[in-house]
Amino acid sequence: MLKFVSTAALTLALAASPAFGQDKPAAPAPQQTGPQTPQAFVQEAEAAYGKALIEGAQADWVYATYINQDTEALTARAGAKLTELQVANAIQAAKFATAKGLDYDTTRKLDRMRTLIVLPAPTRPGAAEELATLGARLQGIYGKGRGTLNGKPINGSDIEAAMGTSRNPAELQEMWTSWHDNVGKPMAGDYAKLVDLANQGAKELGYADTGALWRSNYDMTPEAFAALTEKLWNEVKPLYEQLHCYTRTKLNERYGDTVQAKTGPIRADLLGNMWAQEWGNIYDVVAPPGAGDIGYDTTKLLEAKGYDANKMVKAGEGFFSSLGFAPLPETFWQRSQFTKPADREVICHASAWDIDNVDDLRIKMCIKVNGDDFTTIHHELGHNYYQRAYNKQPALYLDGANDGFHEAIGDTVALSITPEYLVQIGLLDCAQVPSADKDIGLLLRQGMDKVAFLPFGLLIDRWRWQAFSGQIKPADYQKAWTDMRLQYQGIVPPSERPADAFDPGAKYHIPASTPYTRYFLARILQFQFYEAACKQAGWRGPLHRCSFYGNKQVGERLDAMLTMGASKPWPDALQAFTGSREISGKPMIRYFAPLTKWLQQQNRGKTCGW
Repeated sequence: MLKFVSTAALTLALAASPAFGQDKPAAPAPQQTGPQTPQAFVQEAEAAYGKALIEGAQADWVYATYINQDTEALTARAGAKLTELQVANAIQAAKFATAKGLDYDTTRKLDRMRTLIVLPAPTRPGAAEELATLGARLQGIYGKGRGTLNGKPINGSDIEAAMGTSRNPAELQEMWTSWHDNVGKPMAGDYAKLVDLANQGAKELGYADTGALWRSNYDMTPEAFAALTEKLWNEVKPLYEQLHCYTRTKLNERYGDTVQAKTGPIRADLLGNMWAQEWGNIYDVVAPPGAGDIGYDTTKLLEAKGYDANKMVKAGEGFFSSLGFAPLPETFWQRSQFTKPADREVICHASAWDIDNVDDLRIKMCIKVNGDDFTTIHHELGHNYYQRAYNKQPALYLDGANDGFHEAIGDTVALSITPEYLVQIGLLDCAQVPSADKDIGLLLRQGMDKVAFLPFGLLIDRWRWQAFSGQIKPADYQKAWTDMRLQYQGIVPPSERPADAFDPGAKYHIPASTPYTRYFLARILQFQFYEAACKQAGWRGPLHRCSFYGNKQVGERLDAMLTMGASKPWPDALQAFTGSREISGKPMIRYFAPLTKWLQQQNRGKTCGW
């Protein structure tokens, strides 16, 4: 479901913004007169920042839902103003950060002012405008991007759908290659300029580079955060390797040695997804006879019950209402973009917004009636309910405990889209609920998305951290990307990539400058949240069949965590809901334990790894 993903970050500004997945432009820096105390500075800066978030969200919503030259210029201009405000505040915050005797809130808000900037512009005249223009242009290239299918142009949203259903290797190769060539390659020069400018700005704020700034936003040092993500990856890596080994065997059986070899890496375009980040769309290819049938198809259930985009969103709202959360405001239904307009270009990438930081909640999607988008809707609404839960916090706390939390909330709810939940909402008849002998199929289908995503979720920022640090030079962007995808995912492009290609740009979050490790953390955290919720609900059956739909106690505990926003370090928020202060991959391992045992049996005698 992470297609998009969605959601939580800015393109040119900060990770704590009203629109999750987009940039948040805004207002000029406040005029300061004479010396200030740290407390007075924080109060003034926070007021300006809150106003800027609202004005910027309004400008950016228009751009995202109506892409043209004028709206691009407007969002770039607003983005430049916000960047200037952010940088000015961050520089002043750095000067005050070492002051003695500061209270907790002043200290935390000073720290957040320094770390919330995604792309800090240098303070020299014109730099903010240049950075904002580069960012808007990169997003525009992506939003208007096209590939081809059978020689005919096809947009990115339609390529995503087609790559999930086509089983023709030639068509898959054409769509994959044309998208990466047409969308990624034109960005290469601008992206290198963006990296250079952002690094200049990060150094003015006291960071080694922009990647170090990003890693400082987790209540720990950049080094400690990198070590934490590596620890989590090593906890779940053995499960991924087993899934990779099994999937490769099934692809070889389907396509033969000339398309997919029995050993080594997997061809990226065969995995049912434009970026090979989630593999659930090829479940029909990998599902084993007998064990693979999960007993129902969510897409067919939605179609049979006459669901449209609006009804799918209503179902997502219903889940949160069942936990005790208030219904979405009427303006949500009036102002959201549920389907792709026929008369203009829009950014279809799913995202969630709170325009006024109070109750002007919206989602922006190009919904198709299928199981994937049904899941994505639950994910995006998780952002909206989180946004509303912390809307009484001060402006600098209008965010998740960390950005992984924001992504994990909706994913936790999506894990509860189990057969029992589908029965509860009338999509599935009781007689259709799969029996226990379908459990491997249920887990394999989940693993093809949840487990398959893990290395992709890690490598996006691993690549960017090295690009920001200079370890990867612009001339080597493509080679390093291909090498890293092989190292972490065990995949290769369907054909040789030229040195001047820029395949990273074919993934939305690269041109949008949205930090991506949040999605890796969310994949880990969601199982930790889910296990905790199921325990609170008194669930006694297999973990993967648990649904906490309708449990008000879970809703109360969840709300207690959500309302904290970013006011406390993330371990405090984690403890409030789960009782633990440490992120762990072990709940995910426990969830998939039956699948792990089964995969090991299927892979016996095979040469796993790549």
